[in-house]
Amino acid sequence: MKIPVGTNDHDHDDRDYKKKGVLLDNNSDEDDDDRNRMMMRINDMEGGQQVVLERMIHPFGRNCTELFGASSISYNDSSFVPPVIYSILGSSRHLAVGPTSTATLVMGTMISQMVSEPHLHLRLAFTATFFAGLFQASFGLFRLGFILDFLSKATLIGFMAGVAILVSLQQLQGLLGLTRSTNEMQLLPVISTLFKYRNEWSGQIIIMGFCFLTFLLGAKRISSKWPKFFWVSAAAPLASVVFSTLVAFILQTKFKHIGKLPNGINPPSANLLYFKIDPYMGRAIEIGILAGILSLAEGIAVGRTFASLQNYQIDGNREMLALGLMNIAGACCSCFVTTGGRTQLSNTMTGIVVLVTMLFLMQLFIHTPDVTLAAIIITAVVGLIDVKAMVNLWRLDKLDFLACSCSFFGVLFVSVQTGLLVAIGASVFKVILHLARPNTIVLGNIPGTQIYNSLYRYTDTKRVPSFLILGIESPIYFLNSTYLQERILRWIRDEEERILRDNELPLKCLIIDMTAVTDIDTNGLELVSELKMTLAKKSLQMVFVNPAASVMEKLHCSKIMDSFGSKGLYLTVEEAVSDISSSWEALP
Repeated sequence: MKIPVGTNDHDHDDRDYKKKGVLLDNNSDEDDDDRNRMMMRINDMEGGQQVVLERMIHPFGRNCTELFGASSISYNDSSFVPPVIYSILGSSRHLAVGPTSTATLVMGTMISQMVSEPHLHLRLAFTATFFAGLFQASFGLFRLGFILDFLSKATLIGFMAGVAILVSLQQLQGLLGLTRSTNEMQLLPVISTLFKYRNEWSGQIIIMGFCFLTFLLGAKRISSKWPKFFWVSAAAPLASVVFSTLVAFILQTKFKHIGKLPNGINPPSANLLYFKIDPYMGRAIEIGILAGILSLAEGIAVGRTFASLQNYQIDGNREMLALGLMNIAGACCSCFVTTGGRTQLSNTMTGIVVLVTMLFLMQLFIHTPDVTLAAIIITAVVGLIDVKAMVNLWRLDKLDFLACSCSFFGVLFVSVQTGLLVAIGASVFKVILHLARPNTIVLGNIPGTQIYNSLYRYTDTKRVPSFLILGIESPIYFLNSTYLQERILRWIRDEEERILRDNELPLKCLIIDMTAVTDIDTNGLELVSELKMTLAKKSLQMVFVNPAASVMEKLHCSKIMDSFGSKGLYLTVEEAVSDISSSWEALP
């Protein structure tokens, strides 16, 4: 059968059908398998070193160290308590946990906008982590995981791209050598800061920063293009840190660097949680919920990806409960928001590398330049900008692209939290729009078969004389009942005009295929009753085909089907056409 590219007819629901692809990687399955195995090996090797690096690069952690000095507590490691809790409660066999750059950077920046006093800064960070965990655990405990489904893939693509651009621009301040920066999470303030203090730009730092950035992005590209060189991308961040630290130490450069880092494991921090009823606590709750959503979206998405690769399923509600309890405990142990993003093998490597580093090696990073860490962060978040996915959204579904654009620009020009609300709102709006304007199709028979399919999608289908066969592809609710009534009557008018124009047999029967109608409410039942009376005045018969069990039960309980007699319901369209045609032939 041939599928036409399009028709000149006016119905946008069905007739403007176009062959569409799938919003997935366009590579072959074999290439995907190689790439997935490569990514697992990269994640395993990066596991330990990335936690160490993240320990140094999170903005609020670094600020606290600089402000507290050598006596500062060990503030933001997430490598011991959370993984132990997750290994007991989590359902994924491949997901490991650690600090997530996106959620943590967003949290740190938003808290920095609120306060500048270091001790309060730290308390609010732990408190936000506590409420992030409480939010996540509540979702899992009360089985509310379906709410996260309102964050569609399209809105997440736009949201994460917007966050990645903001984080990258903020780190560009370090890449240019600025000593003064802004904590605003908006595009225009960040850009204006870059040029406001352009007199602080340092040529040496810029050259060094962009050299490391080119090296890191090149390593990532090499590992992505040639999977057997997976170790190049895995080793690049640590190699950059080691090389830049040695250069800074040997040459005694005046580059801004990390400074002294405390040795030892994290002390308890339950006494630092901020539970005073005031605007600070309200803001901490808001930031915690935002960070919780971000870490949940990332953790569950990664867990499901690994589960699908290894042919098993994870329990979404159990995952949320595990991640939530993990963050609650982490907030009481000087840990910030954590989520999953690596394979389980990296848990072992993370534990060994971080334990040795925390106890013995932290002082080796004193001379690590900030510019190197800025390049590492930019390299990490730039992968969140998925241009190919955005192009595919435009090509495949304009509404999805609109939702993506709304969340993207909401993050860039308003705020991260507003962008998240816009993302959820755009997703809900799309669902409501599809429900309020459901797809209706005209069905025709494929000659020589008992198959009925879209008349405008398949060129081989033929109309059945005296019948108009319609398919409704949505539940019938109060939101769409009026539209469906008007749409069906318009189909009938169009069909009668076509019959009159082509001098064909008059229309006698309307068949409604309800296979895709999964539910119907009282407004939908009223629609059926009114449509029946309207068609009776036009001497048109109306029958239904294959309604779902719940729909059938409501039709019978409402007594609506009593008016249809014995010829109101059929299992298939072919059965309806044959039986009704036979009854017409039997008439004198």
